[in-house]
Amino acid sequence: MYNNMKEPGMPQVAKRARASLSLPIPSGHRILVVEDESDVRKLNTEVLAQSGYCVDTAENGAAAWETIQRHAYDLVLTDYDMPEATGVDLVRKLRAARMVLPVIMCTGTLPMEEFTRFPWLQPAAMLAKPYTIDELLRTVKYVLLSANGSGR
Repeated sequence: MYNNMKEPGMPQVAKRARASLSLPIPSGHRILVVEDESDVRKLNTEVLAQSGYCVDTAENGAAAWETIQRHAYDLVLTDYDMPEATGVDLVRKLRAARMVLPVIMCTGTLPMEEFTRFPWLQPAAMLAKPYTIDELLRTVKYVLLSANGSGR
């Protein structure tokens, strides 16, 4: 699992971000952004769309599950703490439906107890809020390339 949790005093982060941003952007990947904070949802959507991704949004895990039933996605980018259904609730539904869909969890609160008790719920990557645009794009590229082998 690719874990991008911030650690104090890590000057390599900027270097890794610049290096990974030079990777080719996989075109045509469809991403679902699940976030209850409208400003964060809008920013993530704009950044990903300007980077060449097809992006849809949902404001919580329940709305995301409904959207996933209607459309195919290459990646889900989700918050953890949301009303109606958390990011872990969403991952639980994906795994129960045997959907092989990579998930990046973006959160200020890590549900480590749940991940310890139920390791199959761990996302492909985690981003600690607040994260930078470079960290977001680098993590999305990494997870997509890992999931697809060649990035399509």
